[in-house]
Amino acid sequence: MTVELTYLSWAALLTALLWMPYIVGLLRNSENMASGYVDPTPPANLPAWVKRANRTHINSVETLTPFAVFVLVLHVTDQHNSMTAMWAMVFFWARVAHAIVYWLAIPYVRTLAFLVALVATLGLFWEVIT
Repeated sequence: MTVELTYLSWAALLTALLWMPYIVGLLRNSENMASGYVDPTPPANLPAWVKRANRTHINSVETLTPFAVFVLVLHVTDQHNSMTAMWAMVFFWARVAHAIVYWLAIPYVRTLAFLVALVATLGLFWEVIT
């Protein structure tokens, strides 16, 4: 398996697990979880960290898609090289950092981590089109 596919797999696992803190927070702060099946609106009294955990997961889902597409296109067209490996690694670790600093409510570092992952995604796109 290529480096890019390995990091794609790890990024997918990260995204798959990021819903867990939100659900734990929801369970700890909901009086009746069964009511969520009738009305999916989260309770208004959720702590800020629970809301941030939810946004972290949503943001990870949103950024995984273009990253995955570019990695798969590179793989199918056999265009992977040291640059694509580096961009994949940078994307994954930036997303790990983004999740951590989002949970901890560190605003400027969160934005920086997001932008680093975006640049890595654009770097993969550049490798696809050149």
